Amino acid sequence: MQYEAIVIGVSSGGMNALKIIFAAMPAHFSIPMIIVQHLGDQSDGQWITLFNDKSQLEIKEADEKEKIEKGTIYIAPPNYHLLIEKDKTFSLTIDERVNYARPSIDVLFESAAEAYRNKLIGIVLTGANNDGTKGIKRIQECGGLTIIQDPITAESAYMPKAAIATIEPNFIGSLDDIAEFLIKIEQQKR
Repeated sequence: MQYEAIVIGVSSGGMNALKIIFAAMPAHFSIPMIIVQHLGDQSDGQWITLFNDKSQLEIKEADEKEKIEKGTIYIAPPNYHLLIEKDKTFSLTIDERVNYARPSIDVLFESAAEAYRNKLIGIVLTGANNDGTKGIKRIQECGGLTIIQDPITAESAYMPKAAIATIEPNFIGSLDDIAEFLIKIEQQKR
């Protein structure tokens, strides 16, 4: 299967989790990653600069109407929902909060599922609410691959547990296991 995008939802404990995933990705990893990390409304994006220093891939905030490119990691900007349009570009909205969050994981996951269908990988990592549960279900319904962090290894187990209670994912593992799994998937397409 040729996967075209990876969406990742993460909340409480997310900075540490993302650091592990980003650091593990080799420079030739081509599948774009699109991430919602629950942040404060006033986040200055400084953490993206810190992550870029530890990653071999470019990490950037997603921009309105930006075309999704291979080998790039996109982060939802604070206080905006991030959606993926059918033409594989981003759309940013300030619609109402979903699950008390903006950006919302569900909003990203559901729009990505419609855009990419069975060519999408959805990942739910550590977090303290149930955002991402509806979205990961929609990804599975559209034929996408679903991955959930093992709640035992999560800094905050609530979000992965909620996702596992909703679907039977294709893969459950630690952050290192997930990174290794993604690298194997990407190598199969070359």
